[in-house]
Parts: sequence; C-alpha cells; structure tokens
Amino acid sequence: MSADCIFCKIVAGDLPGDIVAESELSVAFRDLMPQAPTHVLVVPRSHHENAAEVAAAEPQALADMFLLARTVAEQEGLEGYRAVFNTGAAAQQTVFHAHLHVLGGRPFTWPPG
Repeated sequence: MSADCIFCKIVAGDLPGDIVAESELSVAFRDLMPQAPTHVLVVPRSHHENAAEVAAAEPQALADMFLLARTVAEQEGLEGYRAVFNTGAAAQQTVFHAHLHVLGGRPFTWPPG
C-alpha cells in the first residue's frame, strides 16, 4: 500500500468508493468520470504503478484483474466490453496505481465520433 495513493485508500476502506465486485487480489469500483454507461475500474489490492509492474511482480494479480473484469461485465449485463490499461502520463494515466478500465453499455465504433 502507498500512503498517498487514492486507490490504495479506496481498497483499504479509508475513502469511499462505489465497489461493485471484489476478489482476494482485486477490487472493482465505478469510475468517478465515466466515459461509457458502464465504466468500472479494476485495481490490484497491492500497489503497483502500472500493468507491466503488476505482471512482473504478481502475475496472478494481473490475471485476477481480468477475471474480475469478466465478473463485472456479467453482473452489469454487458454483451461486450473493452478492457483498457493506460500506462504513463503520455497515455493519460492520472492515478499511478495500476487500473483496468472496464467500459461497456454502448457501441464502440471506429473511427470514433
């Protein structure tokens, strides 16, 4: 855990979060600034800055994040969903605790617009 990390505080119960699912290794909660009708963040309980760090330190935690994302999608009744990691400030990562965005509830088209 990192004392100044907002996601660590949510995982610990020190800050409120709209938690929708949990496992031994991960916690899923609704994003405060949703980009889709369903926008849930899945975070590892342990603090790692990004997905690559989770994979290197705790590969089972990374796998667990995807399993919990599937659980969230099933609970939310999503026919399909996107699972996205943003890694680094240049990719718009704003909280440096690894988190998997689960996005669904609308069509995702290409090109966007």
